[in-house]
Amino acid sequence: MKDRPASATGRQGERVALRFLESKGLQLLEQNYRRPFGEIDLVMRERDCLVFVEVRVRRRSAFGDGFSSITAAKRKKLWRAASAYLKSHPQLQKLDCRFDAISITKDEQGFHPVWIPGAFEHGE
Repeated sequence: MKDRPASATGRQGERVALRFLESKGLQLLEQNYRRPFGEIDLVMRERDCLVFVEVRVRRRSAFGDGFSSITAAKRKKLWRAASAYLKSHPQLQKLDCRFDAISITKDEQGFHPVWIPGAFEHGE
């Protein structure tokens, strides 16, 4: 079955985000961690910090950047998925945690990531 263009672009964007974060020294622990109530695009580690990353890809900025699409409902799903991840990985529970976001714009020249470490916290 052939991918829809949007999903193929999303996967490309996640690969760009992963390479970008790895170039900044973060280490991938898991990609596309899925639970019935939410998904985390990238679970990474930066020294003693566990980083849950939401990746948003936009082909055009006419509808706003990717950050503006991370709603309160989406943040709640991310928090629930992160809690499930921690429960299933007790060896990581003592690490600090944060939620990052990467907004990627795609144009004729390629992908352009913008990273916001600590983009939001639980309860926001």
